[in-house]
Amino acid sequence: MITRPQLLNRRNFLGTSTLGAAGVLIYTFRIGPHHLRITHRPMPLAGLPSAWIGKRLVHISDFHIGPAVDDAYLKKTFTKIEALEPDIICFTGDFMTCQGSEEVRHTLEVLHHLKPAKVATLGIPGNHDYGTNWSRKDVADELVEGINKQGTFEVLRNQALDIDGLTFYGFDDLWAKQFDNRILEKPANEAAIALTHNPDTADAEGWTDYQGWILAGHTHGGQCKPPFLPPPLLPVQNPNYTQGVFDLAPGRSMHISAGLGHLLKVRFNVRPEITVFELTGSRHES
Repeated sequence: MITRPQLLNRRNFLGTSTLGAAGVLIYTFRIGPHHLRITHRPMPLAGLPSAWIGKRLVHISDFHIGPAVDDAYLKKTFTKIEALEPDIICFTGDFMTCQGSEEVRHTLEVLHHLKPAKVATLGIPGNHDYGTNWSRKDVADELVEGINKQGTFEVLRNQALDIDGLTFYGFDDLWAKQFDNRILEKPANEAAIALTHNPDTADAEGWTDYQGWILAGHTHGGQCKPPFLPPPLLPVQNPNYTQGVFDLAPGRSMHISAGLGHLLKVRFNVRPEITVFELTGSRHES
């Protein structure tokens, strides 16, 4: 025989569980995709010219401009980036989500609302910038041409750029079969930052002598992650590459951004993020 107190306890439990589940669903689908986090980190770089010390680099990734991401959310995020007064903005791919070229004009309109950084605003393509099955190079070419002409970003595609003694390497996308890191063989300044969309590229050959940081995106941090467990779905071969900072080798680190946009409008326990790095000399130089 079930006593009345036991019935009340069970009802309370079921009611609390139902409310808790409803809260999780509301957060995951309505709040989480726009629950922005701004993270501050140091970026020690060996050989960093003194003029760069203390400068502010903002790492962002994965806008996914298109039908799944609210334009108003991105424009509001751009205002927050501007308030950070970045010296450099580094964007690591997936400006848009599209099948063909239907989103190029829309993407350029949204990007127009991002104020360029003081020194440079650099970006690279991601797989979704290549349209269907990452195979439409003509779409990526049209997008990159429009972005460069607009002047919001300088898009690098397997290119190196020297800015006052700090080298930036910008790599094209892996899944689109455009990634080529042979530019690392060319002489460069000691201080270097590489931009790549897919963090799996950090496991490719050619990085042996590279000293510096690699900035990546692509994973969205998995978008949904159970507490204290890794995300169940990651679009990478190396399951360790989720989000955050990874020490890859002596003098080489990688930061993977959880990104700002999404393919499906869901996020749980993985907030969209802006990462603010303060450039510093390496420990042994300080």
